[in-house]
Amino acid sequence: MAIYYFIFGVVFQRGTEDFIPFLLVGLVVWQWFAQSVSHCSVAINQNYALISQVNFPKVVLPSINIVMDTFKFSIVFTLLLITLWIMGYPPTTTYIYLPVILGLQFLLNYACGMIASALIPFVPDFSHLIPHLLRLGMYGSGILYAVNTLPQNIQEVLAYNPMVWIIQSYRDVLMYAHTPSISNVSIYACGVITLYTVARVLITKLNPIFARALMQR
Repeated sequence: MAIYYFIFGVVFQRGTEDFIPFLLVGLVVWQWFAQSVSHCSVAINQNYALISQVNFPKVVLPSINIVMDTFKFSIVFTLLLITLWIMGYPPTTTYIYLPVILGLQFLLNYACGMIASALIPFVPDFSHLIPHLLRLGMYGSGILYAVNTLPQNIQEVLAYNPMVWIIQSYRDVLMYAHTPSISNVSIYACGVITLYTVARVLITKLNPIFARALMQR
């Protein structure tokens, strides 16, 4: 975190007046997403021995990873809340929106992880691309800078990154006591639920042929 603070908060002066808690919230939230996607993506690919011997719904494998990463995140998130309270950001009534934001991010993490885990057995090289995509996504998610300070055309491009909204929503609730826009929450919820549905359908349709695909490699 110290490196990010020095580069973006001091050298490039892209930070805010409250850059440390601003950065903490962004990094903690992003790590949950990145680790979930990274761990879920290899869940099926790395369990060929089990898949080849036992017939079971393959969605179980990324599901185990998402539960483990969510449990780890819950501990880190609790520490984040305590840190924010100590730094002068006490709980407010806007905390009632936290379950909604957390739930939507969980579905986003799960959906992206399932899609990646379903594709890698058929496109193995995709596993090498995921770390680069996550790195690119990190720099395009407003973790290290305030998106609303960028030129409008850049903001419009970054709006297609769902983590931009997620991270900003956490900051609004935890740091600024701002109520998220109900219309934005509704639009985002529809998008995430749709993505999750597509992911479940994809992994269910491919379930019978995962073993064959892994065996042919």
